[in-house]
Amino acid sequence: MTDQRSRPSSLHDFATWEPVLRLLWDGGEMEQAAASFRVAGRIGRQSWSLPRQRRLPRPDRAARAEDMQDEMRAVERVRRALADAGVDDVPFTAEISPAGKTVLRLFGSSPAVEPGLGDPHPGSLILVEGAVPRPWLCPPDPVPGAAPAPSADPALLGRTLHERLPDAIGATEAEIAAAEVRLGVALPEELKALYRVTRSRWEDRADDRTAAEREYRAVGCELFALDDLYIAEASSRHCLWKFAAMEAVVTPPDAAVQGLVGSPGWIVFGDNGGGDRLAVDLTPGPRGHTGQIIILSHEENIGACLVADSLTDLVMRRFSERGGGSGGDRPPAVAHVNIRSLPSIEAAVHPGLEVLSIGVWEDEPLSLAPVTGLPRLRTLAAYPGTLADPLEIARLTTLEFLELGPEEWRVLLDAGAVPRSLSAAAITAHGIQDPLPVVAIANELLALWDRPRITQTVLEGNVGPVQR
Repeated sequence: MTDQRSRPSSLHDFATWEPVLRLLWDGGEMEQAAASFRVAGRIGRQSWSLPRQRRLPRPDRAARAEDMQDEMRAVERVRRALADAGVDDVPFTAEISPAGKTVLRLFGSSPAVEPGLGDPHPGSLILVEGAVPRPWLCPPDPVPGAAPAPSADPALLGRTLHERLPDAIGATEAEIAAAEVRLGVALPEELKALYRVTRSRWEDRADDRTAAEREYRAVGCELFALDDLYIAEASSRHCLWKFAAMEAVVTPPDAAVQGLVGSPGWIVFGDNGGGDRLAVDLTPGPRGHTGQIIILSHEENIGACLVADSLTDLVMRRFSERGGGSGGDRPPAVAHVNIRSLPSIEAAVHPGLEVLSIGVWEDEPLSLAPVTGLPRLRTLAAYPGTLADPLEIARLTTLEFLELGPEEWRVLLDAGAVPRSLSAAAITAHGIQDPLPVVAIANELLALWDRPRITQTVLEGNVGPVQR
């Protein structure tokens, strides 16, 4: 770990942090009586997480901002320093003696470490530069014979929209051609027909505040301007490794939509008003139509749902009632073994298994022997204490992502048995308050791949006696 004891930044000035530290120390007054007081947290420009019990509001009202004034004032000084330094957030830990002597450690960011999830522990470690989870690399499968739906009717679509939007300004053929060049794909005829009626630019609406609402009713969504069309390829669907590694691309034989993260054939043209994107699908599933309308949920990392068989159907309010295909007769590519799901690892085993998640477990620790040799197993996430022998992981030669508790990682590191097939890793830190041991393990793993380590800045000062 790198210790950095002086930097020309107010972020690394003890005085910047003193109000926060004093607030936390005062809150831990009872624990201070006989020993040093340890705290850890994270402060960011948009939010913060401090280990402090806030005063409960009066029974007759909800919590208000004024109930947190002391905390907000203390944090604001750090947030200003973050902005000045161009830093998004800083995890920290501090040890404060009964006399107020303080050692504060600030953890720096690393391009090889994803953000943590609110607590002071590091996020996933990117061991191979530029690596992405395998589902983000899966292209669409070819579907021979796929064709537009019988309902697709560019002429009807155009006439209907002209009637609903008689004053709209449509795109020229040159503007449509420019959009195709920018996107690198030919727009389907229905989409061209739509934009020949309205190019949906804000400046075209002048001061007409109801124009956007009329357009929404006419088309059936918040239409993007022609200049804002984009391709929903996998790279447009950002997801942290910790979650992305748990996904799998599966397209059942009766599916209308392929179960992809993204596709070069998904042309996004609108929003449902709640953050979900509508797209024309040029790479449909086995039972789908070319040019069908799908929706990509902002709450999902993978896949899309069928909305209408054609853009004409969307405009005419003829929504599809076809299911996407269940694939219920196929063993799942993602298996969860825990007290509420699968009762054993043996129950998860099949040649197509890609992801094994072992969660909270109340019986004897589990052996990984049943999954040794599975050809597609790429992700293993095991809750701390659930593995009988962590060294069995060394026999899983196809892993690209591994998530373990600190003790399990310690076993692998000490034995030199960390799988070299890994592209990313994560340390499960449930119940661990002090980030120092977790950061130490993270840096050992990063060193194995010669990746940038998490730096540590050490500041020393005194928060003085508790005010009584």
